[in-house]
Amino acid sequence: MLLVRGIYPLIACLGVVAAVVALAVGLLDTDPRLDAFGMTIGEYAVVSEGVATEFGMLSLGVAAVALLAGLRATGAPVRGTPEWLIGTWGGVMMVAAFVLPMLDGWTGEAHRIASIMSVMSLAVLPAAAGLLVSRFAGDERWRAVARPVEWLALAGGFGLLATTYAALPGGGALIGLGERVMLAVGIAFLGVLALRLATLGGAGHRVAVRLREAYAGFAVRVDLAKPGRLTRPAGSTGADDPASGRVLR
Repeated sequence: MLLVRGIYPLIACLGVVAAVVALAVGLLDTDPRLDAFGMTIGEYAVVSEGVATEFGMLSLGVAAVALLAGLRATGAPVRGTPEWLIGTWGGVMMVAAFVLPMLDGWTGEAHRIASIMSVMSLAVLPAAAGLLVSRFAGDERWRAVARPVEWLALAGGFGLLATTYAALPGGGALIGLGERVMLAVGIAFLGVLALRLATLGGAGHRVAVRLREAYAGFAVRVDLAKPGRLTRPAGSTGADDPASGRVLR
């Protein structure tokens, strides 16, 4: 059970890294129809021929769920609304990764509704960050990340205002840029928590300590299992040792 808990931060960190790489690759699509900064992330995933964006969203969902499991396993102060927000966001990302490719051909009002929903979903993690600032500040183990989480919550708030304006009165201009900025805030939030979880003296640290202890114990047993070798006392000429009854060779 301890080893399983220690794996959570590793999965979260790997998921965040994989998502960053996949989303960056997704932006390299050379199709002239695609305007990454003028389309929502959902629209971009729908019309893009590759699967990099969807894979990035799936990786983020897995990272969020693994991170939440690790936070709960180590007793982090995330109970209540913050854990629901993080878990829901992770679930939505995983579902969207499979559903969006099926929506090719969506036009009109459906796109507008999807854009608004996309903006609101991206605001979930900054909202969770805002709720966790005071909790982390009051917890000695998590106090070190309270200020970075506060900055990310503020950045997410400004990003939400800008993206909402782009989605509604702005007519969708640069909505993709706003969404990607908010997604970057969410990724940074997950990354900060995952790194802190991995470096804490909690489950992950105890797993490393237990593994080192197990290795040390195994090395001692192997050493004891080796045949004993008697060393010849100083001045001995190789004659029989009368004290032990053994012949020294």
